[in-house]
Order: sequence, then structure tokens, then C-alpha cells
Amino acid sequence: MRKVIALLVCLGIWSAACTAAETPTPIAPTATQAFTGYPLPLERGELFTGSGVCTGCHTFMKDESGADVSLDKSWSASLMANASKDPYHIATVRSEALHAPELREVVEGKCAACHTPMAMQSALAAGEKTLLLDEGFLSASHPLNSLAMDGISCSLCHQVEADNFGEQASFSGGYRVDFELPAGERLSYGPYQVEAQNAAAMKAASGFIPQQAAHMAASELCATCHNLVTPYLDAAGQVAGEFPEQAVYSEWLNSDYREKQSCIDCHMPAAQGGVQLSITGGPQRAPFSQHTFAGGNAFMLKLLHKHGEQLGVSTHPDNLEHAIRAAEEIIGKQSASPSLENFTLQGSALHGEVVIVNRAGHKFPSGYPSRRAWLHITVRDAAGAVVFESGAVDESGRIAGNDNDDDPARYEPHYLALTSPEQVQIYEVILRDTDGAVTTQLLRAAAYTKDNRLLPLGFDKRAAASDTQVFGEAQGDDDFTAGGDRLALALDLGEARGPFTVQVELLYQPIGARWAQNLMAEESAESQAFARYYASLPNLPLAAAQAELLVGE
Repeated sequence: MRKVIALLVCLGIWSAACTAAETPTPIAPTATQAFTGYPLPLERGELFTGSGVCTGCHTFMKDESGADVSLDKSWSASLMANASKDPYHIATVRSEALHAPELREVVEGKCAACHTPMAMQSALAAGEKTLLLDEGFLSASHPLNSLAMDGISCSLCHQVEADNFGEQASFSGGYRVDFELPAGERLSYGPYQVEAQNAAAMKAASGFIPQQAAHMAASELCATCHNLVTPYLDAAGQVAGEFPEQAVYSEWLNSDYREKQSCIDCHMPAAQGGVQLSITGGPQRAPFSQHTFAGGNAFMLKLLHKHGEQLGVSTHPDNLEHAIRAAEEIIGKQSASPSLENFTLQGSALHGEVVIVNRAGHKFPSGYPSRRAWLHITVRDAAGAVVFESGAVDESGRIAGNDNDDDPARYEPHYLALTSPEQVQIYEVILRDTDGAVTTQLLRAAAYTKDNRLLPLGFDKRAAASDTQVFGEAQGDDDFTAGGDRLALALDLGEARGPFTVQVELLYQPIGARWAQNLMAEESAESQAFARYYASLPNLPLAAAQAELLVGE
């Protein structure tokens, strides 16, 4: 039955029937029925089409290994699809708007551009407000709500024009969509030339005409949202300047990866061999970039998996499990590699070096500033007892010994050497306001006090532009350089007896405990909703790298 419906969608019969009326109301599961995901939207607007229309044809897709690479399964379980449903994002938007109510439209418009882009662009084209909260796009009664809840969807990305790619104006949600083409004549860009018969079927089903365009594979497309500049306020509440909240594209551009790997090479990995893209037929296409959009935020994917019904998730839980495994794999296998070098034991003194190589094409971690990575180092004696530990983490996500998790006004510096378990090497950003105080409030973030996130290969920290600079003690650390960090250990093990087992893990966490604590301390309904979701899952990190060495045999 599902395949029959999909074929009707492709022929333009099913979508016409469904879009003649309002979008169907999702049917909630019964008490004995497991939640399997709400349906993807089928609406067809003047500028955009719901993802349910597109996935009606782009389903039942297998690569030559037999793996299911269907767009309805992979994309719908991504954080791109769920960008508008993320409760951490929603609570953060409310927090920023409450702290600067006079800038509410600016704040919500900035966030809407990349979290509810189809609603945002539709409102701009109509000359309407671009609010998210209350009466805005996230309200079920808003006429653009269906498009808003469809996240970063098919007919948004595949309509973006390339004419301003790589320019400053394209960043911070400055992508361009052609508003002039009428419905039925709008173009959908893709990497392949589409035959006339399939092009006609696509136009009938979705209203879009497929057009081959190489720019869909460009990193500059990703840059439109993943280079983000935000305004900041002084203590008097006045706009005092702009701050680079994230600069993932700029980091990549200033690395060796710009010559050998694009964003999609890692985050949309190629399927194995050719793939037939539509149930209407057509040739095998290769390479085919899977629409997994794998990143490191396994915590949010797990939260969506556990609370899918309440959060309005439009995918099967099995698809989210695949997305979680993809996140674990990209962090655990593609982000970093460690080694333990030059270890010696002289009496009770253990000396050595932990070397971390960044294998990502940008800083690690990168993106939104709540993300952090750190070294969890343990030394065990001959009996297996722990005689030294730095960087242990509990289920709430707090790192033992981290000053910032204990006190919002303090933070761990970048270390050249560790000598005490109270010291933790954390690769992170620490923001400061115009008065020099540590903050997690984006509208007060005027500068970085610390940015020692691991640099990609080829990155010149001395010549880095203002949006990608290194800040704090790492700037003067000659062992913190392009491609990673070398950290010395000088540990007094006292009366412990060897041989000693030294273990190191590089752990990664997308929402640092301090960021979560500050947000959950606020009284808004959105912050308290996030607090309930957050409390339902342990905020345990992913292991990006691990190494072990026996010393003193």
C-alpha cells in the first residue's frame, strides 16, 4: 500500500488530493501502541513543498550493497529535519528574547533563517514578520507552521541560488531563494541531469523542475548557516558590535581540507555504488550522497528518540537509532586519534605526553559554543586501583575538577602540562561579555576569553582571521598547533606500585553542563520544558579517541 501511495504522489494524484485540503492531523498512538512518528507534511505552497511530497518518490532506495539509503528514512532522522523541534534551541531563543525584548524580532529572525527556513523565506516574500515564538512560526495556529516544523527541508536547500556563495553576505542565513519564479515553474537544483519523463513526473508531483547544478555539492552552501555572526549588547543593553558565534566554514577554508574534502564528503557520505533515486525509474546514479547529515549531537538525537511524540518528530524511532549510530561513528572514528609518547617512570614520578591529532576538517569541537571535548586520563597501579584521574564525568554531564561546571564565573585554563587531578584539559570556548565576565548568553558574548578547540591540519593560528583565532594560553603554546595538541604529564604517584596502566580518552559533549545549568535556571516555560527533557537522559559524552600504555614493566 505504501508503495502505491508513493507512486500516486509521483504522478501528482495523491499530492493534489492531499493539498486540496488542510494538512492531515497526526494520529496519536493509543496507550498500547508504540509511537512510530508523525507523517511528513504534504502541503504545496507558492515557494516550497513539504518533505512528504518529495519523499513520496525518493523512497525504497538501495545502493549496490543492499543498504537502504531512502531519503524519507535518512533525512527525516537528521537534526536538519528536526531543527525546529530541538527543545534546547527553542529554550535558548526564548532566553535571548527575554534578555533583550527590544531585539526580539532580530533574535527570532536570525534563528528562524536557519531553523525554520521555509517559513522564514515565505514570510519575507509576503512582507510579514519572521517571529518564532508565541504567535510566530512555532505556533500550531500560524499559517506557516507546517513549513516551519519541516525544518531544513528538501525544497529549501535545493532552491538555494549560488550567486553570493562564499561572500560575507551569504553567511548568517544569507542564502538566496528566487522569489520571482511562479509556482509550477520553480527550479530544484541537484547534481544530475534528469531525463524528460522523470522531470515531468517530478513537476507533476512537487511543482518543481529538476535542474542540474554543481553548486549543490559546494561547502559554500553549508556556509550560509554554519558561519554565523550575531549582535552583542553592552551592560546598558545597547548594541555594541557583532560577534562570530560560529565559523565552521572559515575553519575549513583555512585548513588543508579545502583542497581535498568538502563538507558533504564527511557529513553526507557516498553510498556504495549506484542508486536509483526514484520509484518512477531512471538510471543508477553514482556517487550518491546519503542525506544522513551526520554530526556529533547524539544527545539530542537520543532525546528526540525518547520524546518523539511530545516533540512532534516525523520519523520512525528505528531511523533515529541509525542516526544515533552515525553520530557515534563520526565522533568515534573520524574526529581524532590519540597516542601516548615518551613515558618514563623515575621513582614515584610518572612523566609522558598525550598527543591528540584532530582528524576533522575544522576545529574540534566546532559549531555552537556549548560544545566541548576534554581529556579523561587515568593511571592504575599493578592491582588495578586508580592512583590518578583527571576529567571524570557524571551522568548530569559535569566534569570533576572543572571550575566552570562548579562556578559560572570561572573556567579551566588551557594547560601546557597536567600535574594534579584537579586540572582538566578541556578543548572549548569560554565567552565573555563587555565587562569581561564569563557568560553563556549569546547576546552578551562580545569576545572569546578562551578558544583552544583543536585546530585542523594546515591551520595557521598566528595568521588566523578574527572569526577563527585561538584565545587564551593556547595562543602561546608551541605544542598546540595545526592538527592537534601535545600535553605533558608530570604526576607524583606516591607509594603506588607499578607497572602502571595509563589510559586516555578524548571525550565529546554537545551541550556542556554549564550551558545546560544556566538555561535550566531560567523560569520560562521553554527552559523548564528543556530541563525536564534534559533530566530524562544522562548527558554522557561520546569517546572520540582512546589509547592505553603500560609503563614500568
